[in-house]
Amino acid sequence: MVKKKAAPKTNAARILDNLKIDYELMEYPVDEDDLSAVHVAASVGLPVDVVFKTLVIRADKDVIMCCIPGAAEVDLKKLAVLSGHKRCELVPLKDVLGLTGYIRGGCSPLGAKKVYPVFIHQAVFNHERVAVSAGKRGEQLVLVPVDLVKATNAVVGDVVH
Repeated sequence: MVKKKAAPKTNAARILDNLKIDYELMEYPVDEDDLSAVHVAASVGLPVDVVFKTLVIRADKDVIMCCIPGAAEVDLKKLAVLSGHKRCELVPLKDVLGLTGYIRGGCSPLGAKKVYPVFIHQAVFNHERVAVSAGKRGEQLVLVPVDLVKATNAVVGDVVH
């Protein structure tokens, strides 16, 4: 169910609206000292494995995005294999804003400055609904996993340790 609110919608929410994908927007107070997905999950009252964090990755010379459960760690070797690259590394935080238009704690797999390939860990299908950043700190989009995969045109596979 789409929840309407007075504040302007993020690009990620507008993309879901345009695709006619139902979602819930969950707001939470931002703690500048703890932007972790674990903290976000606690703030919105969801299990940490339901809150997927979005990582920005340099894969050879390409940039890709990877969504993994909040407490998990990405396995860069597995991601390289799944994405068809020789190697992957996390993009330095200082470069994330320039590449995506997003800041740490507010990076969404939807609505970045450019459309990047998205890879989502297969555990996404273990849940009825999952949460990802809405594109700004303090907002999460909660939606059905198949809709997240569809909206991001993601490849799903094993990308965590």
